Formats: sequence, C-alpha cells, structure tokens
Amino acid sequence: MIKFEHVGLRYGVGPEVLSDINFTLEPGSFHFLTGPSGAGKTSLMTLMYLGRKPTRGLVSMFEQNINDMSRAQLGALRQKIGVVFQEFRLLPHLSAFDNVALPMRITGHSESEVKSNVDELLEWVGLGDYKNALPLTLSGGQQQRVAIARAVIARPKLLLADEPTGNLDDDIGFRLMHLFEQLNRMGTTIVIATHSQYIMERFGHPRLVLEDGRLYMHDNANWVQKNIEGVY
Repeated sequence: MIKFEHVGLRYGVGPEVLSDINFTLEPGSFHFLTGPSGAGKTSLMTLMYLGRKPTRGLVSMFEQNINDMSRAQLGALRQKIGVVFQEFRLLPHLSAFDNVALPMRITGHSESEVKSNVDELLEWVGLGDYKNALPLTLSGGQQQRVAIARAVIARPKLLLADEPTGNLDDDIGFRLMHLFEQLNRMGTTIVIATHSQYIMERFGHPRLVLEDGRLYMHDNANWVQKNIEGVY
C-alpha cells in the first residue's frame, strides 16, 4: 500500500525535517503515527496523501512510483485516499450534507445512493439534525465530525487522519474510532496521527513513532530499531 525508501524532505534550503525514512505498510493494516510536536508527523502525512513529493528517496503508493508522476496522475491516485486534516478544510458555502456528499458525487454515484449513505453516516457521527447547517454555524467538534464523515464516505483504500479525536469528547471519540476499525475490517488501510496515549493504549494498534525526523516502530510490546523495512 505504502512504501518509503530512504526518503528525505526539506523545505527550501533548510535542514531536512524527515531523514532517511524507510517503511512499508501492507494493505489492510492499521497504525497510529505519534511523536512530539515538531517531530515531522504533518510532513510525513503530507507525503502520504501526495500533497508533496520527497526531496530525495522513493515513495510508492498502490504499487506505483509517485516521484515521476504528473499532477493529473497524482490527482487520480488521490481519489483512493481519504484525509482528515486538523484544520478540517470544509467548503464554507456547502452544507454539512453537501460537504460529506462531495467525494461520492465526484466519483459519479447516483443521488439516491448519495442521500442514503450520507444520511446514515451523519446519523452515525451524531449530526443527523445538522445536515443542512453551514460549517461556520457548527462548533469545532461538529466540523471535525463532518470532516471525518467526508473522508470515509467513499470507503477509501487508504485513510489518513490527523488528530481526528482531538476536539471530541470521549464518547464521540470512541464511537469514531470504532467507525475507523469497521472501515479497516472492510479492507481500508488506516494511519491515524495522534498524541493521545489513552486512545493508542485502548485500541492497541502498532505505532509509527517520529523523533527528530527519524522513524521508529512500536508494537505495544517492544521497541523496534529505527528505519525498519516492512514495518508490519
């Protein structure tokens, strides 16, 4: 699903923010991505959702080398990826319903399919009564749930989520984690960036740990040496 080989990333002429990253994530795996602030988590997520190409090294996604891909080819590949950003990135002129429906409409589903799926998912995330609300009228936690619903609605092959439970109470956070696990059981590969030790310990998936731009692996029992090839 994802393979990084000796990947480095720098912005401009500054020092590398990611250094010699090597790992492989198999289809259907579920990992937490963690580490201290400034360790490079957002940069690594950016590479994984094809928002940027590496400065050096090789990144393969869905068995394709992305380094030489055109913008159009990258755009087509992104349709297989669902992303939950920390800043939500909802379209302010669209209702909660229409924001969530967007991925299904882009991929050509019928309106009857869209309505059925979006209504069901908004109920699941506790926003059934807010489907006509514009994002700016919703709280931060409600906007986050809309963003999560939009990311999972089309059942992506890969789901990347940056602190998806950060603004939510424990009950909603656990409910959404169970939604992610259900999606994972259906075959979606999932990577969730989080600082929450409680969430990581409660759900027990292996961890990708970034420290000073270097990658380590934690399987909840033993530390594994950095820069592992074939992580899980």
